[in-house]
Parts: sequence; structure tokens; C-alpha cells
Amino acid sequence: MSDKLTIAGREFCSRLIVGTGKYRSFQEMMRCHEASGADMVTVAVRRVNLTDRTKESLIDYIDRTKIFILPNTAGCYTADDAVRAAMLGREVGLSNWVKLEVIGDEKTLFPDNAGLLEATRILVKEGFVVLPYTNDDVVNARRLIDAGAAAVMPLAAPIGSGLGIQNPVNLRIFREMITEVPMIVDAGVGTASDAAIAMELGADGVLMNTAIAVADDAVKMARAMKLGVEAGRLAWESGRMPRKLYASASSPLTGVVGSS
Repeated sequence: MSDKLTIAGREFCSRLIVGTGKYRSFQEMMRCHEASGADMVTVAVRRVNLTDRTKESLIDYIDRTKIFILPNTAGCYTADDAVRAAMLGREVGLSNWVKLEVIGDEKTLFPDNAGLLEATRILVKEGFVVLPYTNDDVVNARRLIDAGAAAVMPLAAPIGSGLGIQNPVNLRIFREMITEVPMIVDAGVGTASDAAIAMELGADGVLMNTAIAVADDAVKMARAMKLGVEAGRLAWESGRMPRKLYASASSPLTGVVGSS
């Protein structure tokens, strides 16, 4: 697509960001990345073999000449743990960007707002480009932006649930009130129509992993997600027709010969 996603001054050709977990093999992951058209993928720092380079690593299956690696702090339950993981990712050469996760509840995997804000402040001061995974609370998003977040990534449903967009009203409000940085919908997408809806609500991008990785045909689903994101973006840009309570003829009688 001609319009690009810009985060912290860096342009990405795709508005779809995908993950690297839960695939049946690294080879399948590679095929899905290609089919998705994504040029940014997330990598959990804790899943990467950072010490023994003689062993196989998922990093070996990512073409870094085409794909930008976005380390994430998945599995971190405190600000200190998240900061430590981000620092480690940068130290071993992954990136000075981070998808920041500070989880507050083990069952729902909902974010810890206070810990997320604390970690954002620390990492921004340390020179990181921080993309925090957050809830759909506009007030908290504003605090994250004030702390230096380069984007905000509200959830649409619990991580890995595949429930689809459960909070369309909140995301619409989010889009209306948060305009200075990109809004990337993260978590909850289950199929291509969910991705399209997220984009139609005004999201600048969509991040997903499970919906592609656990599909029966992951490569086809990756392609479907690519098209869903593109269709939703075009629909958002085009401006949908207004909703009406009653019918309106597709072929109006005005101007028809013999009509009064």
C-alpha cells in the first residue's frame, strides 16, 4: 500500500505487525512472515537464545535485511523485570526499540498500568523507542505519551483469546482522543474480519500472533490478515456511508423519465 506506518520517524510499508511464537516450526514461521507482508515482527527477549550462538535460534529465521525486529518483554510482571529484559535485548543487538509489556494478572494477562508507566519513563530516559501494550484507557494512554511512548497499543480482547474486537466504542474514543502517536491494536484478533474492523475503527496498525500461528493453515491465514488490514485501512480512508434506519433505494427515481 502507498501510505506507510510511521513510528518515531521510521517508515514501515505494512500496517500489519506479526509475532514469532506458537508456530509449529521456524520454517512455517518464515513462510507466514512472507505471506503476511509484514516488515516488523515481535520477538520475546526471553525466548531468544542469547548465549550459545552455536544452537539454532528463531532469529536465524528472520531476514533482517527485510524485517525489523521489535523485541518484547512478554512474561514480565514488574517494571524492573521489563526494563531488565529490554536492556538485555539491546545489549545483544536486537534493537533499542521495545514492545513493552508489564503484566498485572496471570490469568487475564491484562497490563499493570502503574508498572507500565514506570517502565516507560525509565526506558525512554535510557534512549529506547517504547511501544507499550496497554488497555483501552485513554487517561492512562495520555500518561504513557507524556512519558515519551512512541505509540500506544491498546488491547481489543485478552491476549491469545481470538475473541475479536470486544471494545469498538472504546477504541473509537481512543482514536478520536489520541492522535499524536500511532494507535496499534494489539491482542484479541482471531480472523481477518477482526483485523479489518480494527482498521475501520481508525487503528494505524494491528499486531497479532496467535491467530496466524495456530490456524490450521497458518500461511493462508497470514495472507488473509494482510488483506484484511489493507481492506480495513482503505475503508477507513474512504469514509463509510452513514447508517440509516430505513431503506434508501440504490437507484433513485429522481431524473427517471416519467417520474414526477
